[in-house]
Amino acid sequence: MTGKVALLLPETKTARYETADRPYFEERLKQLCPSCTVIYSNANQDANAQLSQAEAALTNGAQVLVLDPVDSASAGAIADKAKAQGVPVIAYDRLILNSSGVNFYISFDNQKVGQLQATSLMNALNAENIAKPQIVMINGSPTDNNAAQFKAGAHSVFDPLIAAGKLVVAKEYDTPDWSPNQAQNEMQQALTALANKVDGVYAANDGTASGAIAAMKAAGVNPIPPVTGQDAELAAIQRILAGEQYMTVYKAIKPEAYSAAELAFGLLTKADLSSATSGKTVNNKTTDVPSVLLTPVAVTKDNIKDTVVADKFWTVQQICTADYAAACKAAGLQ
Repeated sequence: MTGKVALLLPETKTARYETADRPYFEERLKQLCPSCTVIYSNANQDANAQLSQAEAALTNGAQVLVLDPVDSASAGAIADKAKAQGVPVIAYDRLILNSSGVNFYISFDNQKVGQLQATSLMNALNAENIAKPQIVMINGSPTDNNAAQFKAGAHSVFDPLIAAGKLVVAKEYDTPDWSPNQAQNEMQQALTALANKVDGVYAANDGTASGAIAAMKAAGVNPIPPVTGQDAELAAIQRILAGEQYMTVYKAIKPEAYSAAELAFGLLTKADLSSATSGKTVNNKTTDVPSVLLTPVAVTKDNIKDTVVADKFWTVQQICTADYAAACKAAGLQ
């Protein structure tokens, strides 16, 4: 058989999309349907561009849209257009809000991600015996529904501690476009306001973590306090080994992308997908969307070998370049 599937990804500032999501999706769809075509576009963080890309894909005969939205709310208009043309939509990684045109949602348990990050940070601070730690929160993009879920998950851990007088969130920011440069600016503002007195940083992903760490280095903060992250980017794994970042959240992108390709093929062939989600749904403010929710994993220096290396997400050779050879040896990676 032949068919056309559109894969619409949101941006390139987060390394995973071009290095993992796209190639894994295309690989799995090719295995299932050698004659199928992937219409690929990346919106480079521009919601209007993504709308145009989706319209072009529909015009070019896309029979399924796999859409990771730049803006979770405005992407509802894309799903509505697709539905009007009888084209099913898979919300990939980020939920599409305010539309009945979303057939499936595949992602990770995003509140769990925030909980993992916050719990890991508190474990690190408790190990340092800081009585009432003062932290900075650098959240993700306000237009990304996932960012709101990460934030809610983190606050579910932090808020009871704040209420009990055991934690202070001294500064909190939402970071437009998940920009590392903006995260660096936010952290610089926080350090100025707090006279460099920061015990820990909740950073929502590895890009924002890199910005926060750069700001602290520039301000002469030493040692760098515990910093969270997400996505298990190569640079973040290396920072963890070097002691600059405390943890990241590993989301196994291959099963996510493979599952999306399998759902897309199922929709293309009108297969019975009733058992694909094990009965799970997520409400997108219009309807309950059948959902595949994968499990995230917290990664620290202690379990790099058993997670990202064991899964071949990164190889020891990629991680352990000359600059990190000693740190790798100390962590048992060489």
